[in-house]
Amino acid sequence: MSYKRTPSELQKHATLFWPSDLAAKEQSASIIPKLIATQDKFISVLHVSDSSPDAWKNVLAATKELHANLFLKHLMVLADLGGEPMQRIKAGFKEIFPNRIMKYGWKGRHYEYTFQAIPTTARLTNRALHVDGKHFHKKHDLEPLIEDVVMLLLHGAASLSGSIPDIVRDRCVIGALIGEKTELEKFVKQRYIWVSRITGGATSNTMGQIAQDYVRDILVDRLPGWKVTRNGSIPGISQNSGITDISFDVVARSPNQKWFGVEVSFQFTTNSVIERKAGQAEGRQRVLHNAGHKIAYVIDGAGNFARSSALNTICKNSDCTVAFTPSEIDLLVGFLIKHSKQ
Repeated sequence: MSYKRTPSELQKHATLFWPSDLAAKEQSASIIPKLIATQDKFISVLHVSDSSPDAWKNVLAATKELHANLFLKHLMVLADLGGEPMQRIKAGFKEIFPNRIMKYGWKGRHYEYTFQAIPTTARLTNRALHVDGKHFHKKHDLEPLIEDVVMLLLHGAASLSGSIPDIVRDRCVIGALIGEKTELEKFVKQRYIWVSRITGGATSNTMGQIAQDYVRDILVDRLPGWKVTRNGSIPGISQNSGITDISFDVVARSPNQKWFGVEVSFQFTTNSVIERKAGQAEGRQRVLHNAGHKIAYVIDGAGNFARSSALNTICKNSDCTVAFTPSEIDLLVGFLIKHSKQ
């Protein structure tokens, strides 16, 4: 059996989006798992809210799984508008919407929405909207400020105001898809592939650690008698003539002292992690082979497959490349056992 794959071969086995059991881990540590877990519910709310441009309020009130600030967070991510740009919009709010009124078009008709809280609220921040990391996981019912922002994010692009900012005109478009399930699903799924700074940065690092823990825990369970550690090193494997040991996401040592480095990357959004790993791939494989060891990669996520050049480099310089499904992790276990006996 060949454990080396090309990117196209690997993608046939990939899950691309966070597996439910991975998304369920450490939900309190990250926003992404909660968003992924409620993605289909979010789409359903908008799909059935097609009787009027604000029918979503009644549907949301009848939905236990999707509280108001969580619904708002989905919209902020999809529109790529967080607290900081919202604060800038607020600064010019009176000029954009005189008398607090947003006139907009929806499904061929004209409507008006009167903002309740935005003009007078002290700050329009993630914290004020209950969507920051600290308050996101606490349920908040629909309140005037949240409703104001939801309506802006849904229908801002359809505003009839001549002074609407380009950032609103370009990004606040999802209201036009209400009731259109196929288009909604396509928009939401594709948009989440490149989720912006709102759920990037520290969240990406957190989820990377969760992915590494996930792989390590399976290997510990499936390989009794082995020593499996996260962020470990292998004796004699260094990057500067023995001064600094090379750190691997996961290190596995068999009972007969065979060593394996395992690099893990599950990127739902596209970022530079896969590029860094690609830059290290050739050198890491060479130094491990010279010492009689092997290197494997667990690679998945739509963001990683968007970086085809980096993924191709990794596949060329890997002894075993698998995706993030149970059957693929089983393949990795088989590789480790087979080569520990050689």
